[in-house]
Amino acid sequence: MFDAVRNNKRIVQIFLGLITLPFAFWGIESYISNLGAGNDLAGVGDTKIAYPQFEQAVRERQEQLRQSLGEAFRPDMMDSPQVRLDILNGLIDQRLLLLETANKRLMSSDQVLRNFIAGIPALQENGVFSQTRYEAVLRAQGSSPSQFEARMRQDLTMQQLLGTIGGAAFVSTTQAEAMLRVQSEERKFSEFSIAAAPFAKKLKIEPEAMQKFYDENTKRFEVPEQVKAEYLVLSLDVLMSQATVSDAEIKSWYDSHLDRYQQPEERRASHILILPGETGKDKARARAEEVLKEVRKNSSRFAELAKKYSQDPGSAEKGGDLGFFSRGAMLKPFEDAVFSQKEGDVSDLVESDFGYHIIKVTAIRETRQRQLSDVRAEIGNELKRQAASRQFAEAVEVFKNLVYEQSDSLQPAADRFKLKIERTEWIPRSADRQFRATLGLLDNDEVLADLFSEDAIKNKRNTEAVEVAPGTLLAARVAEHFEATTHPFETVRNDIEKILKNEQAMKQARDAGEAALAELRQGKDKLAWSAMRGVSRSQAAQSQLPAVALQAIFKAGAQKLPVYVGVEVDDGYTLFKISEVAQPEKTDENRLQAIKAGYARIIAQEDIAAYLSSLRSRYKIDINHSLLESRSGG
Repeated sequence: MFDAVRNNKRIVQIFLGLITLPFAFWGIESYISNLGAGNDLAGVGDTKIAYPQFEQAVRERQEQLRQSLGEAFRPDMMDSPQVRLDILNGLIDQRLLLLETANKRLMSSDQVLRNFIAGIPALQENGVFSQTRYEAVLRAQGSSPSQFEARMRQDLTMQQLLGTIGGAAFVSTTQAEAMLRVQSEERKFSEFSIAAAPFAKKLKIEPEAMQKFYDENTKRFEVPEQVKAEYLVLSLDVLMSQATVSDAEIKSWYDSHLDRYQQPEERRASHILILPGETGKDKARARAEEVLKEVRKNSSRFAELAKKYSQDPGSAEKGGDLGFFSRGAMLKPFEDAVFSQKEGDVSDLVESDFGYHIIKVTAIRETRQRQLSDVRAEIGNELKRQAASRQFAEAVEVFKNLVYEQSDSLQPAADRFKLKIERTEWIPRSADRQFRATLGLLDNDEVLADLFSEDAIKNKRNTEAVEVAPGTLLAARVAEHFEATTHPFETVRNDIEKILKNEQAMKQARDAGEAALAELRQGKDKLAWSAMRGVSRSQAAQSQLPAVALQAIFKAGAQKLPVYVGVEVDDGYTLFKISEVAQPEKTDENRLQAIKAGYARIIAQEDIAAYLSSLRSRYKIDINHSLLESRSGG
């Protein structure tokens, strides 16, 4: 899709991501019908949101966070009452949008739905939609194509509704220029640092002060209870790596699913986009016609002219190139023009919701049948995945029983399923988030609680097998155990001395800095300043200045220069002398357009939020807070 369209659709997609979760595969009928009194978490108009829907939404949000945060994810992030209320409010917003789309009789077409699903990367093999992967992914999630397609159709229809609101966001050039001036303003300054280290060298800490600090801060010197663990992981991926499939099975599958391996016609196009902007449609059309005349004089210069004239910031720098796409990926006027042209043709002016386009078709890929040699690996992986799914369903109970019934060792389960027993380093009880992020699959509240239980430590028994991720079971046992203790005073004496010296030295550096700053503001400048350098808000990251220093520099009033500010930093206190404030002589057009687009996205999100607020005032909403709180953390 041409980038201007992408950018505006992204507004809606980002906002949907903020306020909603993926639908829980309930189907549209269950979304707009009552789901049973007593187990309802909220009422929206005449419809209900049942607790199982909320539980599914919590699980899906948890999986989203797991994928986006990686090792930084912790399951207890979902335990917050506010997080759970936010998830419920997301479901309420979903329901409001569904009720509105139903009232307005909005619906996404089958073609748009097909093209959207075909473009989901998780459902592709080698960049091409795979029906076998599609079905396997849905099976793994306990869904069916009809349920998934109903969910996707609802998502697309909601985007259609919100797109009419978010797409109306507009930022004037004057507004963008004002923001650009703020971002581009450069402040030139000199520095003078007062380090804490020289003060620390002169300090002497009395033994009584160190002992007092130790007594008052004993917890800082505790060594927590720790364990080393052994663990086994049984997963679909492990079973899939063990599965085998014959060439005959692959050939048989291919022959019986030929229709799934057809590649639809795709076209590659470039375009020049002229936006109406503040000049209005008539002037924009006149401008587009002038550009079209220049293109027709020599269409081989299309890429050069796109870079020069196109107002689509995403594609202009690429000569207007939009890559390959199939039907349903573009707005209809744009698509109709592209698929009615021959390769090398240049269109007349094409008007869309975004402005006027001049389109050149640069390549055509006809509908074609993918050969067995091209999809052999794809089919092989899918058949292995199917076999692993069947085996996993059977293996779950066997695995659980083995680690429970033969609780003195993980070896029987490892031998039965050809698994490798893994071993950890020391894991402290109540580990912080940073440490837990290094544990991988072991970063699970239930697993860690079991490892520190009496059964695991004193009785030396395996933990129960826990599902730590979809299609993934983990069982563990304690290999070594270390009791909690506290470092004796004598072993941490030197550390305490350093802590106290640093605290007192930092205070002395701060006092000296604040005294110097007071003299500077009285006009007494006798400091040996560093060479002057500059910094702007847009290039703050390259300055290597602490955030607190940047904030002070830009917050300082610049009506009368020089102006002085001071801040406490990690190693002492730093004074800044701001001597010049300058603006760039020329406006950077690319940055101006980027600011307009970014600001428009913010306005669009605010408009959508206001629209949802208006829906909440039109529909009666009841939340069962007692049910939400009674099951919190459960």
